[in-house]
Amino acid sequence: MGISGAPGTTAVLLAAGAGTRLGLGPKALLPFRGRTLVEVLADVLLAGGCREVVTVLGADAATVRAGTDLSRHRVIENPDWGTGMGSSFRAGVAAAPQADHVLIALVDQPGLTTETVARLLAAHRPGRVTAAAYRDAEGTLQRGHPLLLDAGLRAEAAETATGDAGARVFLRAHSDLVDLVDCSDLSGGEDLDSPEQLHLLD
Repeated sequence: MGISGAPGTTAVLLAAGAGTRLGLGPKALLPFRGRTLVEVLADVLLAGGCREVVTVLGADAATVRAGTDLSRHRVIENPDWGTGMGSSFRAGVAAAPQADHVLIALVDQPGLTTETVARLLAAHRPGRVTAAAYRDAEGTLQRGHPLLLDAGLRAEAAETATGDAGARVFLRAHSDLVDLVDCSDLSGGEDLDSPEQLHLLD
């Protein structure tokens, strides 16, 4: 609980994937701003106002640990990472303090900024889901990450996370609870999935 008695927010940074489509090893270790992607993004989440960051590792976890300094953050390993993002989502949510809201972030979003994190925290309303959203080519707002799950909703969201679906099933079933926060002025919200997107790290 925060000083006022209100729940704090723990960030869960999903960084367990092998980066197979990219072909450069785990995305967590991609060089970014003179460090690694996972280090920079974990620090961004903390600087944006989250109480702590739980970083979920999986593929080549020992290599990632050895090649990074995540000493400011909690690091857990998901032995089932190969089953898809859902298991890492569940592990990260379970590791966050029970009373906290949980902000889910992906390691393959180099455009994440402290302003995005702060904007979601400021916009969050009790009992709701607050999602960063970005405008597509037509100007339509599309839900993206990060995603802030209210403390009272996180357990149900984790229960439905299977395979490569994190909160997708839960969000589809409870679309009326989702508040979109336009972050298009801060980032395009792209995931780094293919070699053609490596320019996102520049």
